[in-house]
Amino acid sequence: VQLQASGGGLVQAGGSLRLSCAASGTSLRFNTMNWYRQAPGKQREWVALVTRGGVTNYADSVKGRFTITRDNAKNTVYLQMNSLQPEDTAVYYCNTAGHWGQGTLVTVSS
Repeated sequence: VQLQASGGGLVQAGGSLRLSCAASGTSLRFNTMNWYRQAPGKQREWVALVTRGGVTNYADSVKGRFTITRDNAKNTVYLQMNSLQPEDTAVYYCNTAGHWGQGTLVTVSS
């Protein structure tokens, strides 16, 4: 499985970004998909998940601001991030079944 994350960038506080994670090599329709992030100098932390049935769960720090969705036809999972804050600055990674994408950098300026 290869995971390719994209969509990161520089945004002002209060802004929005949508991250994408496209998979190749296998269908992900039966997998739980996760987003993680790692801020500078900190450990990687879990952000959100979506099960194969579409059930979602979020870290408390992003609940109400981030939305994870999946498009099985495109073999892609998304992370819509709204009301971004400087503390959301991190490299964001998608993950499934022990496989990691290369990460995409999100920088939120104050």
